[in-house]
Amino acid sequence: MNKILTRTTALTLAVLAAGCVTSAPEPQAPALPKVAPEQRLAAVEAAAGQDDKELAVQPLRDPQVEDLREAASGARARRDYAAAAAALNQALLIVADDPAVLQERAEVALLQSEFERAETLARRAYDLGSQVGPLCRRHWATIEQSRLARGETENAGSAQAQIAACTVPGINRM
Repeated sequence: MNKILTRTTALTLAVLAAGCVTSAPEPQAPALPKVAPEQRLAAVEAAAGQDDKELAVQPLRDPQVEDLREAASGARARRDYAAAAAALNQALLIVADDPAVLQERAEVALLQSEFERAETLARRAYDLGSQVGPLCRRHWATIEQSRLARGETENAGSAQAQIAACTVPGINRM
């Protein structure tokens, strides 16, 4: 009887001990580097660059839209990103398919740490735009920075590769 009791006790203890076993904690994803939104925008502006010999298309603008863009620019300078976004949203109600206004709104979304929105707006601006020149590079640099901010480094690399494709030399007129 003592042997049966000992075996039963040992079996019970083994079952209880098995229930107490914990699995190793799951490894955490590496922390994303802290980059200020303003630094991300500076990277976008640096990628855009400007070359006097490069082709850059500048459409005529609606005066009301220009006023809203200037208001947004002033709000950005004051770091009032909500006001900048509101002004650009209003401009987009007037000219919904203007690649430059869409890009400016994407950049404000970047400043507001709305990274998915920034990428969506920049992608739409690229799809509607001329797909060459400084504005094109700003589109792809915004997409790159949005992806980096979300930890999508491989996708960011493909966006970065698109930046070079946006440069088309202008016509050499002797």
